[in-house]
Amino acid sequence: MNDLTNKVAYITGGSKGIGYGVAKSLLHQGMRVAITSRSLQAAEEAAASLSNDPSKILALESVVSSLADETIAVKSVIDHFGQLDVLVANAGVGHFGPIESLTETQWKETIDTNLTGVFNSVKASVESLKQSQGYIITIASLAGTNFFENGSAYNASKFGLVGFTQAIMLDLRKYGVKVSTIMPGSVATYFNNHTPTGADSWKIQPEDIGQMIVDLLQMNPRTLPSKIEVRPAMVAKK
Repeated sequence: MNDLTNKVAYITGGSKGIGYGVAKSLLHQGMRVAITSRSLQAAEEAAASLSNDPSKILALESVVSSLADETIAVKSVIDHFGQLDVLVANAGVGHFGPIESLTETQWKETIDTNLTGVFNSVKASVESLKQSQGYIITIASLAGTNFFENGSAYNASKFGLVGFTQAIMLDLRKYGVKVSTIMPGSVATYFNNHTPTGADSWKIQPEDIGQMIVDLLQMNPRTLPSKIEVRPAMVAKK
């Protein structure tokens, strides 16, 4: 996959943040890209800002916690572009708080999006990716290996996502499908209602994750970095 020209990527949660940065990086390599959001309008606005060429970009509405939604989205990608080579399972949410105040709704939304949602995206696309001998990349977090106070739901979802990804990596490599999980630390995104500003300049930027995914896709096919931890090179200035 060293020449990425006209390869097709499906990115969940691609209307902003990491997903948007990845889409931008892949388009720059000549790939064709589909992005999703819970809001079709948000996906369409993001797609329009990425490219004005409908043969290069496709905007879709999908809620990853629904297998039916993801199945329809993947079919739409293949109907539009004719193939699927890369899945970037990026969509995620975060609810934080002590167990005493964490609600059942918050718990379920976190697990259903961050863990079950990735299962749904993979399940919907796996047969197409076996045909193309493609690549699955999940966006986990350092919270998938480092637990912290008030993080029970988020930690559980990301610990589970890391385990899920490593297990399917072993399931699928016999078919020529590569699977990696990226575990970022602090990233300058809109996650958890944050709006990035200049004060976030020390953090990993979305385009840095995009470059990392390009590097994975262009790596010699004999080598598979299956689990990647990535942190800001510097700490926040006080």
